[in-house]
Amino acid sequence: MAKTLITLFLFLFFSSFAAAESYDFAKTISPSSHGLKKKTLTHLHFYFQDIITGKAPTAVQVAQAPGTENSTTAFSRVYVMDDPLTVGPDINSKRIGRAQGIFASADQNEVGLVMVYNFAFTEGKFNGSTLSILGRNPILSPVRETSVVGGSGVFRFARGYAQARNHSFDPKTWNAVVEYNVYVLHYD
Repeated sequence: MAKTLITLFLFLFFSSFAAAESYDFAKTISPSSHGLKKKTLTHLHFYFQDIITGKAPTAVQVAQAPGTENSTTAFSRVYVMDDPLTVGPDINSKRIGRAQGIFASADQNEVGLVMVYNFAFTEGKFNGSTLSILGRNPILSPVRETSVVGGSGVFRFARGYAQARNHSFDPKTWNAVVEYNVYVLHYD
């Protein structure tokens, strides 16, 4: 009987190690094993063309709460956007990509947006690459900062920040041209 109990104990004891090993899902690897060489800090400068009203809007309202119309900050209004990114403030300047995502008015005291979007680049060495942006954007502040939380393509493992400044803003239509300076740390 004692021998049977010892055998059962040893079986259960070693089985637990085998089971634990089969559930191992993470390990530390070297960045070079993914072909990642050196970290680079890149500065990107461009303009974001946000058109809410007109014949061809680039941002469209998709939701709002019952009390939104009575809010001075448009609290709870939600938009989906596909805004052109251009090298200059003019809508007809060279397009280098799109800003695609969602923004919502999330502040009851000032016009403050929460923004979740990607800069999807279509030109130059960043063609096909994206940067993922997340953060609060109090649009009437002179300079706003959001986080670069990731990326794809050339920008895999990216992190950094984006500074936005209004180049032009119409408070009646909410149409805006926003200057962006993005500082992103990524691998070459």
